[in-house]
Amino acid sequence: MPNPVATSLRIEQGTCYALFAYDIGLAIHLDEAERHITAIKERGRIRHKARAPQYFDYRPAPLRLTQDGQVLEFGTYRSQAAVEVMLYDFGAVTVIYRIPIEGPFESLLGLSEALYENDTLRTESRRRLEQLVRDIQPAVERPTMSDDVEDYLLFAIERCTPPDIHTLGTLYDHLFARVLRSEATPLSDQEIHEATSCRIAFSRGDLALIDWNAALIFGQGMEDVRAVLEFVNVELLEMRTLDQQLDRALDEGYEALTRRPGRKLWLPGSHERAVTHIGQLQVESAVLFERVANTLKLLGDQYLARVYRLASQRFHLDAWDASILRKLQTLDSIYGKMADRSTTQRMEYLEWIIIVLIALSIVLSFLPSSGH
Repeated sequence: MPNPVATSLRIEQGTCYALFAYDIGLAIHLDEAERHITAIKERGRIRHKARAPQYFDYRPAPLRLTQDGQVLEFGTYRSQAAVEVMLYDFGAVTVIYRIPIEGPFESLLGLSEALYENDTLRTESRRRLEQLVRDIQPAVERPTMSDDVEDYLLFAIERCTPPDIHTLGTLYDHLFARVLRSEATPLSDQEIHEATSCRIAFSRGDLALIDWNAALIFGQGMEDVRAVLEFVNVELLEMRTLDQQLDRALDEGYEALTRRPGRKLWLPGSHERAVTHIGQLQVESAVLFERVANTLKLLGDQYLARVYRLASQRFHLDAWDASILRKLQTLDSIYGKMADRSTTQRMEYLEWIIIVLIALSIVLSFLPSSGH
């Protein structure tokens, strides 16, 4: 049975951030997008806890917008009217809703359940995104509205009672796990351990527990941790999008490679178009992969680098990276085979031309001369 003392945890001040990440195109030219937007805007920066080189940050810095919205109700909780929108240069956008939280920690269970795959927020965020795409369309390269969305919950608790969460050990883990997993029913010891195993702290006054559905962040001045988790959620979306894009590219490449040589395929240039198309897909996928992987630079901030590694581990980004690299290699192999086939076809054309010219020269030598 849970220790009854654990029910005394109380939130004095905090905010729940509901994140909805979307992919809207191949790339966003942030400077041009900024000129098309009238909302309050700034460039996102990571505020480091400890001293770290300034170049360890976003490259380039995303564009953060503050838009007017409406107050939404989730049981006893109400969201703020203002909505944040983050634009990343690799074509991703995150819509962020803020919900002030206070009172007994147990009340977060109902809020976490209400926000899990919440249809109201998904519909509202997509409507807001569609309007944004219309506003900045000239700044979006190859705009597309993907049906995929990657949502995530961040419970940032700035002040709570008791204040020192570390002195309590794992006393509250059964509550933390249910909030992280949006589960109304009590969880097993194994599930509690699994949900709360990814935890990290910078000082005695803060703590972060990171799970695949949500994260709990205790302490003041934790904007840097929140920014890293926001980015990892966007990175997961882009990995999923890129993986699907590579699946389509592999299907097209395999179809082009195994297509039976009909009459049209023997015409000059028939293979070059397929080779060019597959090569373009390969380059675009590789460029997007590098953009996402190199946007956030944290190697100089060891604490945030550990936060990023923990979140990557929980989101299985290494598995996504391995899958994408494997598919890029396969696509490169298909491209090479198609290029070799195109080269072989050109050589065959040249051989036939030479044969025809030799035959003509032989035939002409036997024809009677027209001269006297």
